[in-house]
Amino acid sequence: MAKETHEFQAETKQLLNLMIHSIYTNQEIFLRELVSNASDAIDKLHFESLQNQDILEGNSDFEIFLVPDKDSHTLTISDNGIGMTKAEVAENIGTIAKSGTKAFLEQLQKAKEEGTAVNDKDMIGQFGVGFYSAFMVADKVTIVTRKAGTQEAVRWESTGDGTYTLEDCEKESRGTTITMHLGEEFYGDKAENDFTDAWTLESLIKKYSDYVRYPIKMNIEKEEMPRDDEGKIIEGKDPVKKIELKTLNSMQPLWTKNKSEIKEEQYNEFLKNQFHEWEAPMEVFHNKAEGSVEYTYLLYIPAKAPFNLYHTDYEPGLQLYSRHVFIMDKCKDLLPDYLRFVKGLVDSPDLSLNISRELLQQSRELKTIGKSLEKTILKSLERKLRNDREAYEKFWAEYGKSIKIGIYNSIYTGGDIINKLKELVLFTSSKENKNVSLKEYVERMPESQKKIYYATGADRAAIEALPQMELLKEKGLEVLYLTDSVDEFAIEAIRTYADKEFQSISRGDLDLEDAESQEVKKEAEEIAKENGDLMTDIKEALDNKVAEVKISTRLKNSAVCLVADANGPSLSMEQTFAAMDNPMFKAKRIMELNPKHALFNRLQELHTKGKDTPEFKDYCELLYSQALLIEGIMPENPADFANKLAALMAK
Repeated sequence: MAKETHEFQAETKQLLNLMIHSIYTNQEIFLRELVSNASDAIDKLHFESLQNQDILEGNSDFEIFLVPDKDSHTLTISDNGIGMTKAEVAENIGTIAKSGTKAFLEQLQKAKEEGTAVNDKDMIGQFGVGFYSAFMVADKVTIVTRKAGTQEAVRWESTGDGTYTLEDCEKESRGTTITMHLGEEFYGDKAENDFTDAWTLESLIKKYSDYVRYPIKMNIEKEEMPRDDEGKIIEGKDPVKKIELKTLNSMQPLWTKNKSEIKEEQYNEFLKNQFHEWEAPMEVFHNKAEGSVEYTYLLYIPAKAPFNLYHTDYEPGLQLYSRHVFIMDKCKDLLPDYLRFVKGLVDSPDLSLNISRELLQQSRELKTIGKSLEKTILKSLERKLRNDREAYEKFWAEYGKSIKIGIYNSIYTGGDIINKLKELVLFTSSKENKNVSLKEYVERMPESQKKIYYATGADRAAIEALPQMELLKEKGLEVLYLTDSVDEFAIEAIRTYADKEFQSISRGDLDLEDAESQEVKKEAEEIAKENGDLMTDIKEALDNKVAEVKISTRLKNSAVCLVADANGPSLSMEQTFAAMDNPMFKAKRIMELNPKHALFNRLQELHTKGKDTPEFKDYCELLYSQALLIEGIMPENPADFANKLAALMAK
């Protein structure tokens, strides 16, 4: 194949431009990224070889090799991993179709607009664009790669000018070789960091990649004094230069060490190198378990939730090892989905190296390990909630949604998940502008209060403006504020807490049992009887858009509100499903009127003139549209609403 020239994808061009023009202050991390990519490539080959030994081509000694060349000003990094085909090179290097790059650029733009520093350690690895960091130090990058099990190799090359070339070539062994033609500020004696210097490279490997599980090798030039046959130095002779192949990293798995020997920064560095998390974690779980199943685990709760944690392209799961040998990267069968944010690994000698994913799902050992890990994590979170509220609040801000989704999904998955998780749930409330647990809410309920009240809305301000809040505010009753779309679904799944039912302020009757409330209810029933025809005709004027029109017992100052039937989905649930293009759930809408508001008197006056008069119908439509807007729902015909409102104002 003749050399072909291609253009980078537009977003890739933008990314390259940012890399080349030094937006980072710590260019040395390019080495960490390329070594990490090489390690991943070997992981992939190793995993495939469990099912197909032929793909190893007779060589199972995995390694990563560095070759600095002071004369040509190049640094070469090679691996004998899975390699790439021509199509894979074009897809993975020439274009970036994944969401990672777009999110990466958005974060950079946000940092620029806010005038905050760009933290390269936080950004590059997090968004999976590590290869492009090579252009921070290189004027030209050349890749030669051959996919394991194939004979065709390909050469990719670019100077970062917006184009790259592809051509067929020959490569004796499988894997990938990346050669960086270094910029003049990155080699030689005058360079702050000389990336052709063996000592510099060795130091960087120790700093960033010491725990990479494959040997990172480099030829080191040493000077030795000549010795005689007895090993004594021969005086008067010049030193002799000698090349020694050296493994630069320790490769000792961190999780095999005793906890007392490991420093906090070592745990943090391992998290960075192994799982591409660049902040110190919220929590580290490290222990060796013995019993019916023997295993060691090293788990982390990262400091920040990944941007795509709840997207379909996010792959949860723990790394799985047997006797320190890698088996699987994303084992989803160890932890329940509501703990999808946990990263880490499990190493057990009781697992077979050749276990398939299908057999893994049936593995008794794996189920035992998984239940124990889940129990460990939940107990830790419970302790944190009790003993370190501030730290738990930070956890909840990042991962609370996962816990609530877990509660909701228990409807389908079954088990005892609700009882495990309901004690961990936090909501803000009307009592104070901070999070409260369900236990805290119930403990301070008045003895006369029989239900746990909650309200849904976009935010605190929106909820507090709801007409349905008026009566509860007046009585000083605490209301939980549900501002996340999953909140109400979680509440529905929990159903009761400490024998107290949950009650939405916008569904059914509030069922307040104090004497005053009972008197208001009785009065409302009498007004409803006296105005039965009015209620019926309002419903008819609205073309049955509502299931019922009734006299409200909850409104104090507002004229109207919409509530849903107690036995069906709420209005907020309906809107959530509609936003997901799933309009299968419809709330049974009930319009409540405040009989003490002046507008109710006006409706009575208009009704006496005839239910078919345009003015009566307009008032009914306007009230209904107003009730929709209060709930954050756009009227079906905004233009018609605006015109009717303008006509009314002009009178």
